[in-house]
Amino acid sequence: MKRSLIALMAAAVSAAVVLVPTAGNAVSRDSGPVAATTCAPVPVSAPSGTKVESVKAVAHAGGTVTFPAAPPLHPAEETLTDVPAWCDVTVTVSHPGANDHVTIRISLPQDTKKWNGRFQATGGSAYLAGDLSGAPLVGAMKAGYAAAATDAGVGANPLDVSGWALTPDGKVDTPLLKNFASRSVHDMAVIGKDVAKRFYGRSVSYAYWNGCSTGGRQGYQAAQDHPTDFDGILAKAPAINWDRFAVATLWSQAVFNEEKVAPSQCELAAFTTAAVKACDTLDGVEDGIIDSPQKCHWDARRLTGTKIVCDGKEITISRATADAVRKIWAGPVSSSGRKLWYGPNKGASLAALAAPGAPFFVADSWVKYFVTRNPSFDITKLTYTSFAQIFRTSQLRFNDIIGADDPNLSAFAKAGGKLLSWHGQNDELVPTQGTVAYRERVNRVFGGDKRVDDFYRLFLLPGVSHCIGGTGPFPTDDLGALVDWVEKGRAPATLAASVLGPDGKTVTRDICRYPMVARYTGHGDTASAANYRCVTA
Repeated sequence: MKRSLIALMAAAVSAAVVLVPTAGNAVSRDSGPVAATTCAPVPVSAPSGTKVESVKAVAHAGGTVTFPAAPPLHPAEETLTDVPAWCDVTVTVSHPGANDHVTIRISLPQDTKKWNGRFQATGGSAYLAGDLSGAPLVGAMKAGYAAAATDAGVGANPLDVSGWALTPDGKVDTPLLKNFASRSVHDMAVIGKDVAKRFYGRSVSYAYWNGCSTGGRQGYQAAQDHPTDFDGILAKAPAINWDRFAVATLWSQAVFNEEKVAPSQCELAAFTTAAVKACDTLDGVEDGIIDSPQKCHWDARRLTGTKIVCDGKEITISRATADAVRKIWAGPVSSSGRKLWYGPNKGASLAALAAPGAPFFVADSWVKYFVTRNPSFDITKLTYTSFAQIFRTSQLRFNDIIGADDPNLSAFAKAGGKLLSWHGQNDELVPTQGTVAYRERVNRVFGGDKRVDDFYRLFLLPGVSHCIGGTGPFPTDDLGALVDWVEKGRAPATLAASVLGPDGKTVTRDICRYPMVARYTGHGDTASAANYRCVTA
């Protein structure tokens, strides 16, 4: 379970940052005009309805930057070397009537020559709107960007919403939820670009968004609500359709209760292994990956009666357990059998979303604090009926705030924006088909793939888990592909990807844009991208 949560959100979570060496102190906002590369507060322009409360600046000498481990999402220490000297400009803002205090941090290379003229806003993970002092922010700055992150006024804990979700009288804190959903991203875009302009004495040439999971959802929301904020949006494993997916991922708890089963992780893994074995070669290559899970029609009930060994004990797979897994893969339905949302793809680990008595924490918090407004609500007691009621309530109350599913991207397309998005086919947390369904809705608005591909391209990554990890090839330079598309007009037909195979050999693949898929030509090394071609799925 912990390993799934570690891989889950991929925008590294750090509780603190150790800077070696560092220098500099906060400077008061009244310091007066300063040279462009002097690390000092600058005047700040904010969007209408946003009030600037304070501006501070801290200079860092650069060198080696170490990010301490912060389990469970960031289990290992991470170090960046050769980081240039930089300036952190921290802006605190509020919104009249919201009783909030939002922090936005902009990290800027202090040497003008080390700035590439671009702005990059970085996204969050789980209930973290952005990592103010983590690797994504400093890494983007090291790459030459004026980089930004925001805490949306909800703090720095990706797991716990108890400190901000509800007001003292037990109501949802709607202003803070709106901050988390979208408002703070817009504030960060406007303020971040303005700070960069004042710091360097010239405007940002191009503005980019970069985020996964929650960060992916934030990117889609920006394209829909504020289409001119970013020239290019890189939105990975996007947690869009939040009002639905955040409840749908609790479906397994209802299934286990109704079917009266509580399979072990070993049993659940047996179903995944069997599905992969059955459908691995549908694409013509045996590599331990289901390339196109929607074409895998293997029925979980076929494992009924199979004997497996778990913790040294022989277990026989029951029909009830097989039925439960089949229903989890199929996704939640209403009491009348109407499909409500999507289940995880066959091939994706069931450890995080289908652990009896251990609901996925993002969904657990969503239902407790936002949908039912009852922190004591017991998710593990869900039934088919109560699940359907909660699903409907979440959709009715929160789609407009955090759904991020408006398919009309006309304003974004007209502004010349480019949205590059990818989703792993083995995503164990955010069902891949939710992203595919959104893309199909956009297709219907614009009249098909060809028109949509002009500004929005989706890539489905076989074998890749949530944001990072898995058995499939992972993109090697997705941001570079987006930059080339925005600045040079080179729309990516494929994304270069690679992974170290189980035999220690590097496997490469060019991931084809949706709805195309890569297929082996029948000649040459199956581990080489050169021997695959994009074909219609």
